[in-house]
Amino acid sequence: MTWAGFFLCCFVVGSVFSIVSFLAGHMHVHLHVGHHGAGHVHGGHGGRGGVSPFNPSTIAAFLVWFGAAGYLAMAYYGTWFGVALGVATVSGVIGGSIIFWFLAKFLLGHSKELDPADYEMVGVLGSVSGAIREKGTGEILYSRDGARRAAVARSEEGRAIPRGTEVIVTRYEHGIAYVKRWDEMA
Repeated sequence: MTWAGFFLCCFVVGSVFSIVSFLAGHMHVHLHVGHHGAGHVHGGHGGRGGVSPFNPSTIAAFLVWFGAAGYLAMAYYGTWFGVALGVATVSGVIGGSIIFWFLAKFLLGHSKELDPADYEMVGVLGSVSGAIREKGTGEILYSRDGARRAAVARSEEGRAIPRGTEVIVTRYEHGIAYVKRWDEMA
């Protein structure tokens, strides 16, 4: 195999791996690489989540750019192997860095660790949107993280609560928020 063939092989392997990874991700198929899964995001390491610069996406990008630049330098421009290897390596690092920057900045830049306290329902203030029937259920609306949400609700005392009444969640069990009138609590 010639050096131009080696570079072409790197380009093809990187391209095929990129396409397979894209299609697997698009179809929600999870591919795991290695013991620690170099390709997935880890949370809980010192309170920070992140992605390794050496993950399958950046490695594939490196191979594509490395192979393409090396092949063009050797086959098209006829450069000496040492120069072609240097150009290919720099190009591969640039390509991998662009993909890593994209992953870190756009795909993972807005992620945060989940805190169970952020999803605690006890103490949530809401408004009855669907009247709660006596010894029955209804619906409440409440705000969390800047979004309006709904939950099935039941009166703590088993009494009817009309629509529009402000309530507070006193307990949350099996997907049902048990509520009391806010004016009774105050």
